[in-house]
Amino acid sequence: MFAGGGVTKYKKGVKVEKLKEIFINHFEKFLIIGLVLAIVVTNCFILQKLAFLNFYYLPVLVAGYFLGRKQAILTSLLVICLVAFIAILDPASFWQRGSSLRLSLDLIIWGGFLILTAYVVGDLYAEKEKKIVELKQAYIGVVEILTKYLEASDRYTKGHSVRVADYATEIAIAMGLTRPEVENIRVAGLLHDIGKIEISTDLIQKAATLTQEEKQELDQHVERGVKLLNSVGSVLQEAIPIVLAHHTHFIEEISPSGNGGTPKSKVPLGARIIAVADAYDAMVTDRPYRAGKQPWQAIQELEKYAGTQFDPGVVEAFKRVISKRVEES
Repeated sequence: MFAGGGVTKYKKGVKVEKLKEIFINHFEKFLIIGLVLAIVVTNCFILQKLAFLNFYYLPVLVAGYFLGRKQAILTSLLVICLVAFIAILDPASFWQRGSSLRLSLDLIIWGGFLILTAYVVGDLYAEKEKKIVELKQAYIGVVEILTKYLEASDRYTKGHSVRVADYATEIAIAMGLTRPEVENIRVAGLLHDIGKIEISTDLIQKAATLTQEEKQELDQHVERGVKLLNSVGSVLQEAIPIVLAHHTHFIEEISPSGNGGTPKSKVPLGARIIAVADAYDAMVTDRPYRAGKQPWQAIQELEKYAGTQFDPGVVEAFKRVISKRVEES
């Protein structure tokens, strides 16, 4: 049993990790808010405020480049409202250039160009995202073809990686992950056993019990797969941590090191999802040395090791996936 202080430290550690995750996931939004606030504060010390208005294009450009058209237009509208508010609070700094009519016209023209800039940059972002999606779909298709080709020689593992990728994709969707995260997990599922192409087919298909040396060689397929993926370049970089950790067990324990009570296991969620999908497919598929289990038996095995080998949240999501498949069949 862990002392109350250890549990408190653990909870604090989890909260810190969650805050870090929120900051990382929404970094662009925090950056935009920071830029707007910095410009507003600086604007307070500028006498010629009309001359300073062009600096407000910066957060709008950042929003358009990183977040798209909608966020860019919303940012431009926010900036226009802030400038209007400042003009109401401190009219003298604006009015000194001329009449109120001239000032209003200048602000309207500036605001119009700001919104137009947001729309154009956001449109470029949409085009860029479209090209990225097309590229991803293309390389996912190539990866799937390659995986099917590599597994075609073994009737026991034929289609394994595709099935794991399908299960993992459905789990990720059931857990409410974003589209990029789902796509990344699917790619990692297709590639999780890619390192086996450098291992003897006879060893992979061996029906007898493996020797210690043979087990060590087979276990090296993860590192070999990561080495192969690294050679591709940046295209598959996001899938590499998932492939590397998909055989690492999930351990739900409090760290005894006293370093803030962070969890021992920091296995990426994608790896935890693929671990469940991989184990399930391995259990229900026939092997040279045994017949496959029934789906309900495989689910029982996953539940048995939930919290130690497998992430309980992922197991629960997978049970929903299987239930939905049964209902639709």
